[in-house]
Amino acid sequence: MGPCGRVLWTLLSGPKGRRGDTQARAFSLWSTLHRLLNPTELVSHWTGVFEKRGIPEARESSEYIVAHVLGAKTFQSLQPVLWTQPLTPQQLQSVQELCSYRLQRMPVQYILGEWDFQGLSLKMTPPVFIPRPETESQVIAVDKEEAAISLTCENAQRLQLQDRIWIVHFDVTSERSWTHLLPGGPVDLVVSNPPYIFHQDMGQLAPEIRSYEDPVALDGGEEGMDIITKILTLAPQLLKNSGSIFLEVDPRHPELVSSWLQSRPDLYLSLVAVRKDFCGKPRFLHVQKSGP
Repeated sequence: MGPCGRVLWTLLSGPKGRRGDTQARAFSLWSTLHRLLNPTELVSHWTGVFEKRGIPEARESSEYIVAHVLGAKTFQSLQPVLWTQPLTPQQLQSVQELCSYRLQRMPVQYILGEWDFQGLSLKMTPPVFIPRPETESQVIAVDKEEAAISLTCENAQRLQLQDRIWIVHFDVTSERSWTHLLPGGPVDLVVSNPPYIFHQDMGQLAPEIRSYEDPVALDGGEEGMDIITKILTLAPQLLKNSGSIFLEVDPRHPELVSSWLQSRPDLYLSLVAVRKDFCGKPRFLHVQKSGP
């Protein structure tokens, strides 16, 4: 970006204890030099800052934040003429504030407050999980955390999907009956992203996950199997004959789950397929009901 960009970052970083004066000088600098700071230059500047600080997906993070401040979903969706048009001081201030959150390793989805998923624009707040590209259909949505239930209800209403999704506050580890979850009888599919992280691995999670997502929704116990086995134990009551369970798991779990199911023939469940993720790791299990 050139020397102006480096001077801007120096002022924004500022000496400790003089943050107010530093921000005032930085804003004054923007007023003088903002003609030099267009979206393309700003993305390049923050990409460099993020890379130096070891922030993952540095360019993508910069592009999403700058595009968001300019009212677009992605940087590529901006009209090309805007790529070289100077930002206003207020817009530069907004970019600075949002980028400061990214420097704290807050995920971009939480910074923006929304994220597009399967053609839907969903509101996002921590510690509710960020949607990844797996599967959503006409469902009974179950979660133990009030924050997840509240946000799911809000998104369903915003997207006018409240007639297609029944949202239930329920803890699978409780002793309460599941019968109230099945007003129409057994279901065809159970899809779950349960807590599956091995407890000893929790400290190794990326800061974006460890600091902002709910640890209760991540920690699966000593072998990551605590909630997985609860779901599998309940499955015969939930599924129709030949119904299926799809679970996201750790790469070490296919063998563990297979052995566990062999030890529980009374459940009439079998592991029929293991699917790999985009990195080639075995992380999705297809378990099928094969009996009464």
